Amino acid sequence: MSLDQLSLKPHDRLARALAPELERVNALIQARMASEHAPRIPEVTAHLIEAGGKRLRPMLTLAAARLCGYTGEHHIRLAATVEFIHTATLLHDDVVDDSAQRRGRPTANLLWDNQSSVLVGDYLFARAFQLMVECGSLRVLDILSNAAATIAEGEVLQLTTVRNLATTEATYEQVIRGKTAALFAAATQSGAVIAGASEPQAEALRRYGDALGMAFQIVDDFLDYGGAGDKIGKNLGDDFREGKPTLPLIRAVARADADERAFWDRVITRRDQHPGDLDHAMALMARHGTLEATRRTAIDWAGTAREALADLPESDLRHMLDELADYVVARVI
Repeated sequence: MSLDQLSLKPHDRLARALAPELERVNALIQARMASEHAPRIPEVTAHLIEAGGKRLRPMLTLAAARLCGYTGEHHIRLAATVEFIHTATLLHDDVVDDSAQRRGRPTANLLWDNQSSVLVGDYLFARAFQLMVECGSLRVLDILSNAAATIAEGEVLQLTTVRNLATTEATYEQVIRGKTAALFAAATQSGAVIAGASEPQAEALRRYGDALGMAFQIVDDFLDYGGAGDKIGKNLGDDFREGKPTLPLIRAVARADADERAFWDRVITRRDQHPGDLDHAMALMARHGTLEATRRTAIDWAGTAREALADLPESDLRHMLDELADYVVARVI
């Protein structure tokens, strides 16, 4: 690895190593998000896809396939599939959450309307399934279609936890495994499967993707209380205002005394929030160490991701995936 490569962030090193394939993925995305009869589809899609996303999930598919020795073309289609599924879920999420900001820009539902966001999301799901079929692998179709169903389950489960202070850490993990980790795991596993990898290798890459996705989402949830809005592409405290019980809040509620419990009941269960409540919530989290505990949990999941790579062939790509696990949690270290 050159000194020039070493000066880059792990994500950027991986992107550089995969640059020719990423260019083909981006070209395929541009071609398949087009619509001859509905110009709003590429308008809405381009607004989100071109808003600075890191293409992390497609890169995982490409890296997994190459790590397992793949020399064909189907991993390009799979990487585009993964990005379409991800973009579709973001469009739907912003409608469900009534969000106003995504990746530092106004959301599509704010610029257009909820109907456009939902229907364009549906269109991208359909495009994703078309690309899956073109790969000609029932196993890959099974992996990615199961992931799409799991994502929907995770989102619906999250709806049942909103404003519910009885939400447990186990339920929270189930939510984020569905809404985030499932697609990370499918991205890496499908890349391995299309490459004809052995079952142990495909499983190792699935476990890597799963743990990486868990770390990724826990970091995002941590930063909603412990980060800066310009770094996470949304407003600080959005989860608090929406009454979402994420890990820092769940742990603070579990350690609350009677007065603190009454505060959480008012601001979360009843959503009776006043100026200063977010600051008080963060002070309670600091008092009970729940932000620090959440930070450690994210780092532990990153360690689990790195451990999953241990039995895969030694290579620069494997080293980059190992570094990527640290990069995902770098914002909370």
